[in-house]
Amino acid sequence: MALALAGACSAPARAEPARGEPLRAVVELFTSQGCAACRGADPVFRELAGRPGIVALTLPVTYWDYLGWKDTLAQKPFSERQHAYAGLHGIRQVFTPQAIVNGAASVVASDRTGLERILGREAAQPGGLPVPVRGEERGDHIVIDVGAGGQRGEVWLLSVLRRRPVAIERGENRGRTATYLNVVRGMHRVGSWSGQPVHYEVPLPTAHVADADSWVVVLQGASNGKPGRIWGAAKGPGL
Repeated sequence: MALALAGACSAPARAEPARGEPLRAVVELFTSQGCAACRGADPVFRELAGRPGIVALTLPVTYWDYLGWKDTLAQKPFSERQHAYAGLHGIRQVFTPQAIVNGAASVVASDRTGLERILGREAAQPGGLPVPVRGEERGDHIVIDVGAGGQRGEVWLLSVLRRRPVAIERGENRGRTATYLNVVRGMHRVGSWSGQPVHYEVPLPTAHVADADSWVVVLQGASNGKPGRIWGAAKGPGL
């Protein structure tokens, strides 16, 4: 059983931000349809998802499925990703709802004040995330261009479902219909980044995993196979 925390259950389209609104933060929400405390994070996340300068992503986890309702959107790799973040940040146990900001800071996702404090710190640079990333659909490919920086990392293409209502029939949220935004449906490693500009062209069907209808490009550091700080990102159509 995960550690209990306050407000948490423990355990051709251009893909650029709007002009004058550089991307400043990537917020990953680890949540579960079987976690009653996750309801408190939903309005916070909806507001974040509407901000042009933020990439807000939902990653449903599997480890609460035993409570009586199997999360219909959860994937084991998302649970593994959350555990990897916990190990990297020295967190003893994972919990939901958890928000990870730029791969570098953790907060209970329903804690609006705490989340805004982290966003204020992480998004303080006027130019946004430190490494420019561009993504654009051209014909049957997604063209990705990553700029230069002083770090190393990996380029990931995340398949995203922009909106999905789910009627929950059992468990702690029985009888509730929850609407999930920007749900990650798959993660594809595009390639490595040495700190020098790099160009990739990925077949568009790579992003069309399951019922995904958009995508996000993330440039992220890696430490011993674990996800590190996010250096740059680009939004796909409709995000």
